[in-house]
Amino acid sequence: MTRATLRPDLAILTMAGYLDARPRVGYFYTGKTGTQLLTENLNKIYVKDYQSIPVVVNENVSVYDAIVTMFLEDVGTLFVVDGNTYLVGVLSRKDLLRASIGKQELSTLPVNIIMTRMPNITVCEKDDQLIGVAKDLIHKQIDSVPVIKKTEKGDLEVIGRITKTNITKAFVALADEY
Repeated sequence: MTRATLRPDLAILTMAGYLDARPRVGYFYTGKTGTQLLTENLNKIYVKDYQSIPVVVNENVSVYDAIVTMFLEDVGTLFVVDGNTYLVGVLSRKDLLRASIGKQELSTLPVNIIMTRMPNITVCEKDDQLIGVAKDLIHKQIDSVPVIKKTEKGDLEVIGRITKTNITKAFVALADEY
């Protein structure tokens, strides 16, 4: 069998990470298993590659308006910002349901009364590894995490969101590569 016959097969194995090639040495086995190669590829996926647009509401918006926004935007979590558009809280379906069951007037009750406040909010940054955010979602049993950018004053500006759907898209894209 000639080198020309083997070259396409060796190229595929090299691209997959099972073989490596060096000039004047040739091809050699890297010793990595499929699991190790998958782990390496997972660690190369970052939040900025899969984040989606955040859905935010002002902290003074009524609970009724927040419910309407949640349904119109078809999301499960709203991020609450102050007048300067900095993150101050998170509204989940559970928070809104709890408020709806109560005897308060939803059209006059502001969301800052019922929201989950800082520091009880899990956040991530655009340069974080997606697998770490996925572990946080599972460990803390939450549906989404705001992607933030810290300002010089230490405030948190919401620049995106990561949801279970975003993570699923990343895994599907990773599977399509192989």
